[in-house]
Amino acid sequence: METEKCKVENCKRPYRAKGYCNVHYKKWRQGDLPHRRFKTCHQENCRKPMVKLGLCEEHYKAKAGVKEGAAAPAPAAPATDAAPAA
Repeated sequence: METEKCKVENCKRPYRAKGYCNVHYKKWRQGDLPHRRFKTCHQENCRKPMVKLGLCEEHYKAKAGVKEGAAAPAPAAPATDAAPAA
């Protein structure tokens, strides 16, 4: 009976979990392989958790132009249906 091999190209170590050997399984868990364990930011070398549009909170705010500590825009005044008094 032949044991399953690691699914990383040119790796001949035996399978452990998720298709990887011990070495590559640890790398997968740490996010060091191209197929990462969790959804992370798509910016190069950023491993923070993804929040919106494939970006972490920091990169999403930078793209959206939101400044840290900036106040939210004031809500618009409610519209009234009453006609002005003559």
